[in-house]
Amino acid sequence: MTELLTNAVAAATPLIFVALGGVIAERAGVMSISLEGYMLTGAFAAVAVSHSSGIWAGVAAAGVAGGAVGLMHAFLCVSARLNQIISGLALNLFALGITGFLNSFVFGKGQSGTQVPGFSPLEIPELSSIPIVGQALFDQSPFTYAVGVVAVMVSFFFWKTRPGLTLHAIGEHPAAAEARGISVIRHRYIAVVISGMLAGIGGAALSIGLINSFVENMTAGRGYIALAAIIFAAWRPLWAVGACLLFGLADAAQVSANALNIDLPFELLAMTPYLVTIVALVVLGRRGRTPGGLGMAYARGQG
Repeated sequence: MTELLTNAVAAATPLIFVALGGVIAERAGVMSISLEGYMLTGAFAAVAVSHSSGIWAGVAAAGVAGGAVGLMHAFLCVSARLNQIISGLALNLFALGITGFLNSFVFGKGQSGTQVPGFSPLEIPELSSIPIVGQALFDQSPFTYAVGVVAVMVSFFFWKTRPGLTLHAIGEHPAAAEARGISVIRHRYIAVVISGMLAGIGGAALSIGLINSFVENMTAGRGYIALAAIIFAAWRPLWAVGACLLFGLADAAQVSANALNIDLPFELLAMTPYLVTIVALVVLGRRGRTPGGLGMAYARGQG
């Protein structure tokens, strides 16, 4: 049980970063289909920069890379007012292509899975010895501790601060927010770029936090799972953390099943997290109210 929970928390950590970023953008009214692209770009940037400049530089590069793709999404959706779903899918395909090309360029044609320095688990004495949950919560990568702090900060921001309430207003009724002197476009740009940065760091949590390498398309749909977690959690940050832990548990279960030599096809085990995602959305995905302005293009002066 301890090993299962430890693997579940480790698997959920990248998802939580991505989901928290998605909550910020979607609360501002911009759909986060592009989370997969942010995460994949951040995963590559972390490995490429860590290879030459160290792991902390890799984390910073992941945030910058994810933020850059987020800026592209903001321009297409906020300034150009393109369909947000199409823009997000296009950026996901762009990220898949550009990271594959740059991986070959940086590490050599045909190279995949080049090992780089990564973060080792950071054990917290005394707390890590708590039965069952101690190792799962207090003997993890620094990314896990960081994402816990970020989750609390994002939740506090949304419910207890004026800028957070402003973002709520923009996502619910942008015209009314603009009428009160709030710049919808500026706030949406900021929200989407921050979303990209957090998702990019989520990619780093995967590539240099868990695997210590980059493999083409290594996110394998995790950005979409994070998006499902946002919907499942009704756009509430701490609930999104819980949803990601559920999906992380499903991911860890397939690893444990392989380790226990459970006689099931590998393909069936590999689809477990995605199956859990679909079931969760079908059963509970409609219980929350979607932000009123989500996905709607806005222009200044629009009523």
